[in-house]
Amino acid sequence: MIRWLACTAAAFACITLSSPATADPLARGQAVARSFAQGDVQSIWKDMTPEMHDALRSAEALMTVRDQVRHRFGTETEVLSEVVAPQRSHQVYTRLSRWSGTSAPIELVVAFDPDDRISGFFVRPKAAEASSRFLDYETRADLRLPIEGPWYVYWGGRGLDDNYHAVDRGQRFAIDLVIVRDGKTHSGDPAVLANYHCWNQPILASADGTVVHAVDGLPDQRIGSTDPAHPAGNHVVIDFGNNEYGFLAHIRQGTVTVHKGDHVQAGHEVGRCGNSGNTSEPHLHFHLQTSPTLGQGEGLPAQFVNYRSNRNLVKRGEPTKGEIIEPMN
Repeated sequence: MIRWLACTAAAFACITLSSPATADPLARGQAVARSFAQGDVQSIWKDMTPEMHDALRSAEALMTVRDQVRHRFGTETEVLSEVVAPQRSHQVYTRLSRWSGTSAPIELVVAFDPDDRISGFFVRPKAAEASSRFLDYETRADLRLPIEGPWYVYWGGRGLDDNYHAVDRGQRFAIDLVIVRDGKTHSGDPAVLANYHCWNQPILASADGTVVHAVDGLPDQRIGSTDPAHPAGNHVVIDFGNNEYGFLAHIRQGTVTVHKGDHVQAGHEVGRCGNSGNTSEPHLHFHLQTSPTLGQGEGLPAQFVNYRSNRNLVKRGEPTKGEIIEPMN
């Protein structure tokens, strides 16, 4: 999943940043934090984007979130740090503080779009990277990038600042890729899937291997909807040997070209980029793990060979958030 999910009554998770704020984002973030602490959710609600409204449904639902936060964590007692950082064309305010009901630091994050609207919001215990036995692991398969042309690494890297997947044991080193032009992942109406630059772009096998799972037939989600019951959506899993299994997820419905048992070679098209599964906009999710079953096994670093990163040749490397990567082969 590429974007943050808006806070809901059931979970404290993250909404995606699609598009710097006009006001001082530090002061705006502080104001939102104060309003949330005081229960003034109406002022937060009126400043949220339509996408946030769609995700939360109502100001009352946001109040439910606030009440759950109070019940679970108590009240804020000490601000440890406040930072503002750009994330693509948004400004993201992050506040780390101590609360009366827990020993764990609590993270409050607010994102502002170019019109100074709240486009992202969550409150949760500060996350930590999942432990891994494979931090020094060297990928055995010669992996090529599973794309053609230049793509942007939206999430990628080993730390949570670069890669929200790092909290998950199986997706510890996953990457999410999109195509960005003029600072945006789409042109025209963002509600139209075909307006996303990566929509229907070919998705390729990263190395020679055998297909162990191939799922097609799940619908591509409209923008604003997700399918948490089928997190990977239409996807292909390839056994590269040596207990290295590559997952290519969120493929467009009806475009998967392979079946279980098929042998594929590096560069073979296995489908087209779509928006199926638990995803907020079209993108490619790729990760390597020790098991062919999602939710089982452990994540492995995926070191790709012979590609360009920000126009520099990389013989072998792990793509990181913010890079523009392109295969050389």
